[in-house]
Amino acid sequence: MSSFDVVVIGGGPGGYVAAIRAAQLGYNTLCIDKWRSHKGGPSLGGTCLNVGCIPSKALLDSSHHYHDAQHLFADHGIQVGEVSLDLKTVMARKDKVVNNLTRGVQGLLKKNKVELRTGTAQLREGKRVEVVSEDGQVETIQAEHIIIATGSEPVVIPPAPVDGNHVVDNAGALNFAEVPKRLGIIGAGVIGLELGSVWSRFGSEVVVLEALPDFLAAADKQIAAAAMKSLVKQGLDIRLGCRVTGTSTSDAGVTVTYEDANGEQTMDFDKLIVAVGRRANTEGLEPEAVGLELDDRGRIKVDANCATNVEGVFAIGDVVAGPMLAHKASEEGIAVAERLAGQSSHIDHTIIPWVIYTHPEIAWVGATEAELTAQGIAYRSGTFPFLAIGRAQGSGQTEGLVKILACAKTDRVLGVHIFGANASEMISEAVVAMAFHASSEDIARIVHAHPTLSEATHEAALAVDDRAIHI
Repeated sequence: MSSFDVVVIGGGPGGYVAAIRAAQLGYNTLCIDKWRSHKGGPSLGGTCLNVGCIPSKALLDSSHHYHDAQHLFADHGIQVGEVSLDLKTVMARKDKVVNNLTRGVQGLLKKNKVELRTGTAQLREGKRVEVVSEDGQVETIQAEHIIIATGSEPVVIPPAPVDGNHVVDNAGALNFAEVPKRLGIIGAGVIGLELGSVWSRFGSEVVVLEALPDFLAAADKQIAAAAMKSLVKQGLDIRLGCRVTGTSTSDAGVTVTYEDANGEQTMDFDKLIVAVGRRANTEGLEPEAVGLELDDRGRIKVDANCATNVEGVFAIGDVVAGPMLAHKASEEGIAVAERLAGQSSHIDHTIIPWVIYTHPEIAWVGATEAELTAQGIAYRSGTFPFLAIGRAQGSGQTEGLVKILACAKTDRVLGVHIFGANASEMISEAVVAMAFHASSEDIARIVHAHPTLSEATHEAALAVDDRAIHI
């Protein structure tokens, strides 16, 4: 029986990062992961690299180029003639990006002397782990410490069972052989909006059915309203308050039945994407076998240090409570490894940034106005539109705004919300500012390069004190 100081179960953004950091700190480390490529070899990176963040962003980028060639090049004096889409090449490029990165992760593990096993891990008493390979062979591993990083899986709803053909989850939506003429999406969350944006730009008529009455309820209301207006203008048919009650498939496609304020409705689609959220993945892990406590949503219970109720066993990422974000999982993985080594690693879960890769992008960190109001916290707000920014005018990306919320008493920044081009990059300034307890005046007094989109953040900070310059 092999033994290791640290055994990490899961090779996604939380798991492989935890394994690498543990190895850097001198621990004899093993990473167990079940993902395989279509060629049969290991495919590290978890959902994020294989069927999530990375392939979806590759398709988003291709769809941007296709859309710009069709609609924006002429405004720049670029004449390209008739533009056509070769979806097979688009998918091949996406697969190449995924393959490069998954192989890169495997190389990082090797470089850091992390051993790898491909298979499904099962927990056993005494901090032992059984690894079941694809051909059914079982290897027992003894661990001093175990880090569970098994991630999440798509939520399945009875009215819309996934068949992998007409009805698909996020993975299936990344591998359509042709552009669906009519595409339905259940769920107006991150996955639904991003995939809807991709296929809409490629030419699909996209209808998004959302059960909740509010659009992007987790986001700031002003930002959500601006985003919905923009997405509808782009061609997404977003219908709120629509509860799907059933689906039926045929050779022609799929019929969706749903209820809204006007009663029962039906719609026909060529393809249907089910994107109603994700849940903790503990399949095959058998956490009950070692007495791990789970919450009412099937997530592994942990304390502030990511420790479970079983000594020496930790859990991170999507399999525990908190936002299901790759960067959150990675930081928790690093923190656990460093705590094992006696270091004081800290994560402030209140300032983890969120990003939705629509176009324009949506990003935020910290509290929304609704949350501050509910908590009885007095605040001041400053907003500034990209329309008044020179760089935005020059690039033709003038939609959106930056919004800063600051404490009315101390001026400390409590939340930053952005809807606009490159919001995913711009939000990092806000995270740094909040990590160092900056005030809106601090941001206002920092010199921002001109011309840049980040000047909108500068002006929004000035606007908190009613002294914006360019509006």
